[in-house]
Amino acid sequence: MSTAVHRHVPSARRPADDEALRRQFDRDAIWHRMVKPGHRLPSQVLLEADLGPIHLDRLRLTGPIVLVFFQHASSEPGNTALAAYQHELVPALAGTDAHLVAVSPQIPARLAEIKRRHELTYFVAADVRHSLIDAFNLGFHEPGAEVVLGARRSVLPFPAVVIADRAGTVRFADVRADGAPHPDPATILQAVQALS
Repeated sequence: MSTAVHRHVPSARRPADDEALRRQFDRDAIWHRMVKPGHRLPSQVLLEADLGPIHLDRLRLTGPIVLVFFQHASSEPGNTALAAYQHELVPALAGTDAHLVAVSPQIPARLAEIKRRHELTYFVAADVRHSLIDAFNLGFHEPGAEVVLGARRSVLPFPAVVIADRAGTVRFADVRADGAPHPDPATILQAVQALS
């Protein structure tokens, strides 16, 4: 099992940085609550952009689940990652029983756009009420995000990849809360192959 969490650690504290230090403590508390190997995949229903409801607890019975959390269809980092995964990861996963599922809090109708734009052959699903995002503690409040999401909520996920095995146990978690790009396809493939 492996996990990676990217965060910035301040180098030195100045007397005027009390507020910054308090915010750092708050962030550190959040880091410790984020999903890690050994956590459980919640029984969750997501809304796939084309297919409608998909049940993660049923899907995992047929193979491991690779969850890719991204913000929304117009997010440049999300577009870059999802296109790369289509071209590099999907062919490599074809020899496995793993399911690739991209997850965003955006409504399914708007997610269909990114699926068409990049001709994605894997699941692109909405977590509109951000219950899976919340269960993994991957969300943050972004004022105004409800407009682009098409929902009445303004929670966005940090870029992250979470892999759960058939038993529903998280075996790999890579959260990029510092704004770093999603993990490269080779890292994800290596984590999937380690499940066998």
